[in-house]
Amino acid sequence: MAALAFRDPRLEAAVERAWARSRLSLRTRVDRLVDKSWHVVQCAVAAGVAWWFASGVLHHAMPFFAPIVAVVCLGMTYGQRLRRVAEVTVGVAVGIAVADIFVGVVGSGPWQITVVVLVSMSLALLLDAGLLLVMQSAVQSIVVTVLVPTGSQALGRWVDAVIGGVVALVFAMVVPRAPLRRPRRQAARVGRVMARLLREAAQSAREGDVERSAQVLADARQTDPLIRELQAAADEGMSVIASTPFTRTDAGSVRSIASVVDPLDRAMRSTRVLVRRMSIAADSDIEVPDDYVDVIVALADAVDILDRVWAENRSAEFARPGFVALAERTATLDPGEYHTTVILAQLRSLVVDLLELSGMDHEDAVAAVPPLG
Repeated sequence: MAALAFRDPRLEAAVERAWARSRLSLRTRVDRLVDKSWHVVQCAVAAGVAWWFASGVLHHAMPFFAPIVAVVCLGMTYGQRLRRVAEVTVGVAVGIAVADIFVGVVGSGPWQITVVVLVSMSLALLLDAGLLLVMQSAVQSIVVTVLVPTGSQALGRWVDAVIGGVVALVFAMVVPRAPLRRPRRQAARVGRVMARLLREAAQSAREGDVERSAQVLADARQTDPLIRELQAAADEGMSVIASTPFTRTDAGSVRSIASVVDPLDRAMRSTRVLVRRMSIAADSDIEVPDDYVDVIVALADAVDILDRVWAENRSAEFARPGFVALAERTATLDPGEYHTTVILAQLRSLVVDLLELSGMDHEDAVAAVPPLG
């Protein structure tokens, strides 16, 4: 019966799609694990070290706050680790102090938990605390009230929390170079995609291939996640620089890439508009002049130079001569009729965006594009 069912083309197609999605999902999850493997190992080792120090060195009987605080402070991102350490440590202090006072005076029970959480969160809010501090004060007060309602141990438990925070601080300074290299690798990836879109759009125009131009347009519309990944990589790189003193040699590279996120976003948007105009021309059976196509191919080659210098951690100024030459070349193109005039205007706008990516400010980039002859 099952064998007969799979002879239905629609069912077979559905099964194939489900299988493809499952493989993609598994690959995505594995990639996520690989990407976060350093964070996982770092949190695990920090938790063990925090417990060892509190129990083996200071001889605390049950220092469970130490590994908890270490893991919470390190988290799964590099961003705001120092702030997390401060917020968690203060939050734990507030929660433990309030809980110890209440447990010592009125004991433990449902209404005591209610009061402890109410007072702990209120105090944290009065300190103008962040969300993490407020939640930690509540959680730790509950833990003390429910699990260790013995009172008179606030100092020892707070010391365990401080140990966890200090261990997290030490481990936060030990960061691999990968998050510092990732921004320029992601910028190079965006550049490669941009060059490929330009090259394929030019090829579809040269061949008059409507289906291919439509596919290029569809691909161009899927580029927003690339910019978001670049922004995330740049933010993470800047967070690493702020949290560790051992990566100063890479600081300039990370800051340089962080400064081009917005211009690169504009350049990608200009590329999408240009690809759309080329697709409209193909769909309307309007021939794009060969010299236009040649300039777009040359522009793709110049973008290739830009993504290579990013990948090799060199200055983007190496790509500037190619963009300047193309800016001058666009001034010699014949505007022709409406569709080619629009394509030319968008092409010149893209050249301005790329000149900005090479290090020019906007005014100089605009001035580098000569008026049409």
